[in-house]
This record gives sequence, structure tokens and C-alpha cells, in this order.
Amino acid sequence: MNQLDALKQFTTVVADTGDFKQLDAFKPQDATTNPSLILKAVQKPDYQSLLAETVAQFRARPLDEIMDRLLVRFGCEILSIIPGRVSTEVDARLSFDTSATITRAERIVELYQAQGIHIDRVLIKVAATWEGIQAAAQLERRGIHTNLTLLFSFCQAVACGQARVQLISPFVGRIYDWYKKSVGAAWVEADNAGANDPGVKSVRQIYNHYKKFGIATEVMGASFRNVGQITALAGCDLLTISPDLLATLAASQAPLARALDASAAQLLDLPPVSYDEAGFRFALNEDAMATEKLAEGIRAFCVDTVKLEQLLLAA
Repeated sequence: MNQLDALKQFTTVVADTGDFKQLDAFKPQDATTNPSLILKAVQKPDYQSLLAETVAQFRARPLDEIMDRLLVRFGCEILSIIPGRVSTEVDARLSFDTSATITRAERIVELYQAQGIHIDRVLIKVAATWEGIQAAAQLERRGIHTNLTLLFSFCQAVACGQARVQLISPFVGRIYDWYKKSVGAAWVEADNAGANDPGVKSVRQIYNHYKKFGIATEVMGASFRNVGQITALAGCDLLTISPDLLATLAASQAPLARALDASAAQLLDLPPVSYDEAGFRFALNEDAMATEKLAEGIRAFCVDTVKLEQLLLAA
């Protein structure tokens, strides 16, 4: 059994890509997209027609609506291949606007429903700011399921659990990147690999907290830099993995064992934790890594969203 098949015994495998023609090879359950992945895809010859057709059909509509229609077009193509759910992201420029996030999320869901897609097959991705988490809480109460992304800290995860969001995406690789850069020349890769990887440790803390206290929110590790980060989180609810790393797992026959276990987490002696808005903002501010990576991630998604808009305008 290769490592990808072994991982599927413990964890729901999700493909992290907009390049949906790669999906058949790996048979993931779900798939995730973001503005950067869609931007990358539409610049490939195989996908340029999707952008051109969307613009031709909806040229008279506002630019933000054309953008959402393009995202949904990709999502529908993905859903024709996979059995599960697709994650589609709300414009990152709305990350600090609760009401605008809700409005945009509802439109995305309506566009999917107009294509005959059931609401349960769509996860709306929202940045895990305080405003984004509150938007997600309201969306969940309306039956729209959410994926809270750009999640780097324990306080973000706790607040998402309190909001009863469907799923969170803690970013393993970007946490790893920050600590590696911070330590600089003193960084020893072997000492910070596998279970000792700072990104892996963050996800394990969140997973254990959720399972200890019966929090139903799903944990989906994301943003991986190497296979070791993935195998160290075998047993996590879900892991969303790039096609390159899926291929590496599929090509390996190395043994793979469960690393995270819900029943073991329930036996841990952990304190209950909760946050109001002031406590959340202070806890996030105290975490330099999470503060910096959240801001950086939002900025990067905004840049790629603008680039995607420019392609739509030029089409």
C-alpha cells in the first residue's frame, strides 16, 4: 500500500488545487481552492477557455459578480470529478467586513444552487479574522457551511469552535516558514521535523483541544511544505494537499501510522479555553507569528484577486 492510500485509512484526503484535471489521478474526497490557485490555473492553456466563456456570458455584470461566477465555474467542474465538497473563497478584501462577507458568501452559494449543486457540497472560505469568524457563525446558522482559512493560532481555532463553524484550515507550512526564517542560521531542520515541526505542533494542539471538549468543527491541516508534515498529522480529520505532494505520497511505499487520535485526546488533562472579542484580539496580538502571517496571507490573496480581475477585464 502506498502512503496516499495508507493516509486515506485515517484521514479524509483533500486536493488543494484549481487544476481540476489532475484530480482523477489521486481520487480525493474534497477539494479546496483560493484566489492564488485559480489565478495559476487560468493562466494555463487548458483553463483559459473557462475564463473567456465566463466573461463573454456575463460581460455586462459587475466585476465582482463575474469573479464569483468564474470561481463557481471552477467549483462546479471540480464537483463533477470528486464525490465530496469544494471550498470557494470570499474576496479577501472583505476580511474585516462581517456584513459584506455574509452577502458575498450568500451570492456564491446561490450561484452554485443555480447550477444544481446542493448547499452541503460547498464550503465558503473566509479568513479567520474576528469579523470573518462572526460572519461564519451567522452563515452557519443560515445553513451555509464555512471553511475558516488563514488560521495560524490557537485563539483563532478556539473562536472558530465557539462559532460552530464547519471546518478550519490551520496553515502548517506557513507557520513552519515563519519560525525557520525567525531562527535563521541557527535553524536545525532535523530538530524541527515531523512531530517537532512548529506547524505540526500547532495543528496537534488544536486537534487535541477540539476532541477533548467535543467540538464538532473539523480540523483540516493545510499549506504543506513536505511529506513529513503530512505523515506527522495522519489521523487529523482532513488534510488538504497539493498535487505535487499527493504524487510524492502515491509514489512512496514507506510505512505510515496514525499520529493523531481522538480517543487519546479525550484522556488529556487540558484546560477549557474561550475568548470574547477583546480576549481574542489580545491573544492574537501576543502571537507575533500568527499576526504577521494572517496579515501577509490576506495581502497576498488580495494581490492575486486584483490580478485575476485584470485578466477578466482584459478578456
